[in-house]
Amino acid sequence: MKRLIVLLGVVGISTSAIWVRWSTAPSLVLVLYRMSLAALLLLPAVVRNREELKKLTRRDWLMTMAAGCCLGLHFASFFEGVRNTTIVASSLLSDTEVLFVAAGSILFLGRKFSRRSWVALFIALVGAIMVALAGSSDGTPTLWGNALSLLSALLLGMYTMIGSECRQRVSNATYTFVAYCFAAATVLVVAVGSGTSLGGYGAVNWLTALAMAVVCTLLGHSIFTWGLKYLSPAYISMVKLLDPLFAAVWGLFFHEMPTALVLVGGVIVVAGVALYGRATEESA
Repeated sequence: MKRLIVLLGVVGISTSAIWVRWSTAPSLVLVLYRMSLAALLLLPAVVRNREELKKLTRRDWLMTMAAGCCLGLHFASFFEGVRNTTIVASSLLSDTEVLFVAAGSILFLGRKFSRRSWVALFIALVGAIMVALAGSSDGTPTLWGNALSLLSALLLGMYTMIGSECRQRVSNATYTFVAYCFAAATVLVVAVGSGTSLGGYGAVNWLTALAMAVVCTLLGHSIFTWGLKYLSPAYISMVKLLDPLFAAVWGLFFHEMPTALVLVGGVIVVAGVALYGRATEESA
C-alpha cells in the first residue's frame, strides 16, 4: 500500500511543467509563491503538533534548513529548465536524481555497490547524456535548459538524502513545513539579491502556484517525503522515473514531440534506473 501511495505521488509531480508553462512570472517568483502557499496549507497541522516543533534538536533544524535551501534552488532550476527545453527532456533529466543519490551514498554513507548496480548506473548515465545533448523537434536550442534540469536533479538528490535522515526522527508535516519555509526564504533572498520584482504578475501566477502547491507539492513531494520513513531513498528516486511518461502526455498539449534521441535516451535512462532499483532492493 505504501508503494502504491508513492506511485500516485508521481502523477502529482508530473503536472508541474504544465503549470510552469501557463505561468508568466519569473521562476524565482513562482517558486516563492508555490513554497509559501504550500507552507501556509500545512500550518494548521503544524499548529496542532507544535510541541514537536519546539523539541527539534539543533541538528534537526540545521539539516531541515539545508534541505529547504536545496529544494528551493531545485525548483528554481527546474522551472527555468522547463522554459528552455522540452517538457519530456526536463522531466527525464530532473529524474536522474537517483544517480546523485547513489553518488552521495558512496561518498558520505560509505555504501558499497554491487557490480549490477554499477552497470545500471552507467546505463542510466549514458541515457541521460543522450537526452542532455538532444535538441527539440523544431530545432530550438535546449542545451541551457537541459543543463539546468540536470542541476535540479543534483539539488533534489541532496534534498532526498537529507530527508531520509531527518524523517527517521521528525514527522512529515513538521519536516516539510520547515523545509518549505526555508525553500521560500532561499528563493526570496536570491530574488531580492538579483533585483527581481516580487509582485505585479497577475492572478494567473497565484493560481498556477496554488495548483502546484496542492497537486505537485502536498500530493506529490510531501508524499515522497512521507515515504522516506518506510521505503529506501533508492526506491523513492527510482519510482520518480515514471514522471517522464506522464510528462510526455502533458507535452502533447503544447504540441511538443520528443526527438528520436530523446526517446532512445529516455528509454535507456528508465531501463538503467529500473535495473539499479532492482539491484539495490535485492541487496537491501
